[in-house]
Amino acid sequence: MPPLWNMSLERSIGRPHRKPDGGLGLGSGAELILGLVYPPVCALCHQHRADRNQGYVCDACQGRVRRITEPCCRCCGIPFSGTIIGSQTCATCRKDSWAWDEARAAAIAEGVTLECIHRLKYQREPWFGTFLSGLMMEAALPRLIDHSWQGVVPVPLHRVKQREREFNQAERLAAPLAHALGVPLRTDLVRRREATSSQTSLSRKDRIGNMRTAFEPARTPQIHGSWILVDDVLTTGATTDGVAAVLKNLGAERVVVWAVARAILEIDLQPARQS
Repeated sequence: MPPLWNMSLERSIGRPHRKPDGGLGLGSGAELILGLVYPPVCALCHQHRADRNQGYVCDACQGRVRRITEPCCRCCGIPFSGTIIGSQTCATCRKDSWAWDEARAAAIAEGVTLECIHRLKYQREPWFGTFLSGLMMEAALPRLIDHSWQGVVPVPLHRVKQREREFNQAERLAAPLAHALGVPLRTDLVRRREATSSQTSLSRKDRIGNMRTAFEPARTPQIHGSWILVDDVLTTGATTDGVAAVLKNLGAERVVVWAVARAILEIDLQPARQS
């Protein structure tokens, strides 16, 4: 991805007290001089060189990312194992209906990818946003670039959680994508009305129930056309489904979800049997 997007993303999150080795949050000139003496290294393995344009994640660590490729569910994008002939839909999407029209993620939520997401969200290490947004755009842009989009909507945080975290990671990941597509980043359409507890320990049924009333329109004007909804991790699809339902009620004709990572079980990799 072009360095400009990555550099602007890092600035938008806010500067840390200290960057990975080779950078102290100084001006670009001072960082350049310092980098000649202390080359920046990977913030994960601390062994190989990695600069700010890589999000301080070296090529070796990036090579351990498990990217999602075809074959996958044509609806939710969950990957299948083995060779699949023709277009397939997973068992979940066969029995459930979603407010969004299609969902995709760039990588499996494990290892390097999941560590970077957690360190961005919970440890306020903003350089990982550069790597994660680039990972998502690598997968998303080829599918999105030739279509007409009205805007990009990040999944909103409740105001209390955003005040605690000081930023919304979905917004930071969505900003470079909106810039690349030349469409507005819209944070004024949907808001989270309930400060829901962590979803990680809930069952799929409970997650969906939790999200059905969690979001509401943030403003009344109607919208139209096709929209992109961005989140960091796609798990059951419940959160993005709740936001997409609001967008559809506001007038959106099509909502496509993109996430950096997809949380799956190995059992989920098996395709549904045709009946």
